[in-house]
Amino acid sequence: MPLWLQAWIWGTVGGAALVLGSAISWKWRIPDKAVSTVMAFGAGVLIAALAFELVDEAVETGGLLATSGGFLGGALLFVAANLLLARQGARHRKRSGVQQPTEHQKPGSGAAIAVGALLDGIPESLVLGLGLVTAGTVSPAMLAAVFISNVPEGLSSSAGMKKAGRTAGYVFGVWGGIALLCGVASLLGFALLQGAPEELVAFITALAAGAILAMLADTMIPEAFEQHHILTGLTASIGFVAAFTIHHAGG
Repeated sequence: MPLWLQAWIWGTVGGAALVLGSAISWKWRIPDKAVSTVMAFGAGVLIAALAFELVDEAVETGGLLATSGGFLGGALLFVAANLLLARQGARHRKRSGVQQPTEHQKPGSGAAIAVGALLDGIPESLVLGLGLVTAGTVSPAMLAAVFISNVPEGLSSSAGMKKAGRTAGYVFGVWGGIALLCGVASLLGFALLQGAPEELVAFITALAAGAILAMLADTMIPEAFEQHHILTGLTASIGFVAAFTIHHAGG
């Protein structure tokens, strides 16, 4: 199978986890603590994946300067974009409660939430395509991390959208569209950086990693802690060890 096709497929598979989580949340009432448990586990998985699959690899291939600059740049870009979207009503896009505003309360918030959800998903998908550039294959640990973290994201955010009065067409349109765009992001990550200098690939990889860590701290972990409280750290640690184990088993 051509590598470009693999990049598109795996990016779409990772994004499809958002649709899966959304469908589960729309059909069944999932206890908040169950959602927060999976979300905390997914956060731990992503932290391990970005540390060992992304940053460590980036610094080995492109050097410390490119990696550090890219990582901080990614975090800064995410926080700046997130701040703008928060002012438009997307601050609580991953919350499962009643924190999300309705369209009546905050006109334009629906579009802001959709853009915010896309902002959260693009860095994760980008690195799947980059893995094909650097290693010629998608990392099982990174793919597992993206999929595991996306399911509770879809669960929690869709529950909040439903409580805010948004329709099934809107909810599944958002997540279905984002799943397709995740595939495109992964494909672009592969196609645009194939044959690029190692320093540039390292910089972009670290850029995505910095954005992912900022996303975790700003959106996923607060939602997990709100319901799970003192067990959030333990659950995230279990997720970290699980991803670390997959990383070493695959390597």
